Amino acid sequence: MIAKAAIPLSLYIHIPWCVRKCPYCDFNSHQADRSGIPEQEYLAALFKDLEQLLPRVWGRRISTIFFGGGTPSLLSADTVSNLLSGIRARIPCIPVLEITMEANPGSLEVEKFQQFRDAGITRLSVGVQSFSDQNLQVLGRIHDSEQAHRAIQSVIACQFDSYNIDLMFGLPAQDISAAQLDLKAALAYQPPHLSLYQLTIEANTAFKISPPENLPDDDMLADMQDVLVTEAAAAGLERYEVSAYATSSMQCRHNVNYWEFGDYLGIGAGAHSKITDQTGVSRFSRPRLPKKYIATAGSNEAFVNERKLDQKDLLLEFMINALRLQQGFTLQQFSLTTGLASDVISDGINQAIRKGLMVKNNDRVKTTDRGFAFLSEVQLLFT
Repeated sequence: MIAKAAIPLSLYIHIPWCVRKCPYCDFNSHQADRSGIPEQEYLAALFKDLEQLLPRVWGRRISTIFFGGGTPSLLSADTVSNLLSGIRARIPCIPVLEITMEANPGSLEVEKFQQFRDAGITRLSVGVQSFSDQNLQVLGRIHDSEQAHRAIQSVIACQFDSYNIDLMFGLPAQDISAAQLDLKAALAYQPPHLSLYQLTIEANTAFKISPPENLPDDDMLADMQDVLVTEAAAAGLERYEVSAYATSSMQCRHNVNYWEFGDYLGIGAGAHSKITDQTGVSRFSRPRLPKKYIATAGSNEAFVNERKLDQKDLLLEFMINALRLQQGFTLQQFSLTTGLASDVISDGINQAIRKGLMVKNNDRVKTTDRGFAFLSEVQLLFT
């Protein structure tokens, strides 16, 4: 039996609308029409969604909240404030709550940053991606480099508890020096957190149908990442996860909960949930299309692809998440979150140690530098 009360519980809120769909984006996002976003209808659906999930998490408290998308910063500050108040009225939250919102650097959103802060958002994640106007155009972003700088300056002025800058590397025709320029521009602000993602061509994206030209090859990408990791570390940003860097104590608690295989409620169109109870670990999602989500919220039709994870699923999903963290995981954590005895992964750990991919120190298991660079090879040892 899993001690569910000991497992942290987060809340993810998906806002599925964007001004324009980016060609690299494979998230559940939809271009808003001219009539705008149906905020009140969506707010009502979110409350129905949450209320439907409450019996599954009685007695538990929310430890983090994350507004993802899409572009959550398209919402009005009043809607955000009403939503946060409604959440607190329906489910207990810990006293000091990390509440993150993803935001675009566009002018309209930046004007609302202080209002979001006043509404209760404690942490903003700004989707800069690049400080090069040419790269931003290739990526289909609707902001330019000047707006990116202005957005970060606004975040700092609003005195959020923390903030994150999203950057991409491995962009078309980008070399190491160009990637360094992007990173240098971000580091000039001394951000407490940085997300540094390699551009990948995902299925069901415009880039998959019509790939950009002159993408860096694998050797260039590896060299580029090595240089960026070194420069981020020199600036005081520790790489604590594959794509996440932070100063001391400024890690994103919400994302860490995912990687530590904690539980989360996902509300909103296409949102996914992972919930642990006495019978095991369940996953399910919500309808992807906003109109269908609004129409079915609170009904039995709102549950999509619900399933219990069997031992094979638990092993693979735990390793896919936990091994993304530089610190690895403890055997106690593995048993707590999966309900499985730690001896079921002993053979895999021993194989990884013999291959030089993992090390074990008392109860803690983590990858070596080589293992961290080849995570898929490590994960295969546990399938």
